[in-house]
Amino acid sequence: MGPSLLLAAFPPELAGLDATPPSGWRVATTGVGAVAAAAATARLVAELRPSRVIFVGTCGAYDARLAVLDLLAARAAIATSLDELEGRAYRPSLEAVRFEATWTVPGLAPHDVAVPPAITRTAEGAARLAAVAPAEHLELTGVFAACRGAGVPVAAALAVANKVGPAAHEEWRANHGRASRALLEALAPVLGAP
Repeated sequence: MGPSLLLAAFPPELAGLDATPPSGWRVATTGVGAVAAAAATARLVAELRPSRVIFVGTCGAYDARLAVLDLLAARAAIATSLDELEGRAYRPSLEAVRFEATWTVPGLAPHDVAVPPAITRTAEGAARLAAVAPAEHLELTGVFAACRGAGVPVAAALAVANKVGPAAHEEWRANHGRASRALLEALAPVLGAP
């Protein structure tokens, strides 16, 4: 098996580790969204044959279970949508919608993570999706599905950068850099970073 693989959607969420990867790790980005993340992860896993994968990034919190700048380990990534929850759409029964992490990030509280097809913009939507999980993220089902398909152990660690709702984008812009740095600092023992 090859090195461990550290992934993020885009470079700022790597907090500089793309320029100076920890020893024994390869670092890469997947692009934004579950489809891009699945394709990039599948390609990287086939090329590098990593011993394990960890995805890092920022997420939004649906309710008071998580606060801005909280750190969490994704226990599972769950594909969902408001249309499904409100009965306007459904998935075929054969489609996988829940993808479990297969190794644990030590020191971070485990939570399920909802993965809708797009960012939720309303407080009402956030309240509805909170029934699925406390956090929202866009790439995680793609990363977990690609790793599961290749039989590679996968985990994810996320930092809450915003509350989901009408002000989410401005709040994310204000917090994502600080949240990403805090997350990578917390993961230093896992990554073997100085």
